[in-house]
Amino acid sequence: MWIAFAANLGIAVSKFVAAAITGSSAMLTEGVHSVVDSTNQVLLLWGRKASRRPPDAQHPFGYGREIYFWSFVVAVLVFALGAGVSVYEGIIHIRDPEPAVSPIIAYGVLLVAFVLEGGSTWEAFKEFREAKGKTGWIKAIQQSKDPTGFIVLLENGAAMFGIIAAAIGLGVSQWTGDPRYDGAASVVIGAILGITAFFLAYESKALLIGEAADPELVAAIHALVMNKEAVVTIGEVLTVHGAPDQITAMLAVDFDDNISAREVERLVCQIEDEIQAKFPEVTHLYIRPFSEADRSSS
Repeated sequence: MWIAFAANLGIAVSKFVAAAITGSSAMLTEGVHSVVDSTNQVLLLWGRKASRRPPDAQHPFGYGREIYFWSFVVAVLVFALGAGVSVYEGIIHIRDPEPAVSPIIAYGVLLVAFVLEGGSTWEAFKEFREAKGKTGWIKAIQQSKDPTGFIVLLENGAAMFGIIAAAIGLGVSQWTGDPRYDGAASVVIGAILGITAFFLAYESKALLIGEAADPELVAAIHALVMNKEAVVTIGEVLTVHGAPDQITAMLAVDFDDNISAREVERLVCQIEDEIQAKFPEVTHLYIRPFSEADRSSS
């Protein structure tokens, strides 16, 4: 990710230089977009590092949700800085148009940026495709518990569409002699970033609030516990992600009334050991016996 950060920073500088030379509004907004992308990558790296801090007295469940918080911040930055600045700059350029100078420089910068972004996007695409398996793309993003994967993919995709929009706007502006098309391209780039930011914020918010573990994992835990001879039934299996690889699970289990308290303790320890061995992502497991309220509601 540091390589992508350095590449984005270099692209941003080249876009700003090209914008200063050509006066292109779309090029300026593309420069802002690259700066936002670079900042976001730093925030995601920080969030990933902070989420791995061990639990302490104030945070007994650890700091796993740091990655979800910083992912939400990234979505806000994409909307406020990326989309906001792009739309504002586009409207200003439409109201007070300035013809672009030396557009060939802008085309060269956009071409280099497209190639570099394309390589980064392809790598992110391959990683996410491998991680999602046979699940559909939209569903995989919605079910993903690791926001860094889909954020990088969506941001890079938005960056490539933005570069195409900037090139088309600059080209139409040069062809028609009307610089307002360049400003319109900035508005289009802002719209692309706005839609991306909304989707990122929606998914990050869901993770930050707390999402349940994969239904297949929940079903597997249920089956593992039900296979124990002394287990009569299971009232509920509640799970929540504290981080992509940290799950807290809570089970209400009805044990056979004929076994002793010592046998219940031994069985609980056995269940905990087996779940920890089979599902290492379940970092916290709580098992409580059925209550009368559970029996009446079941």
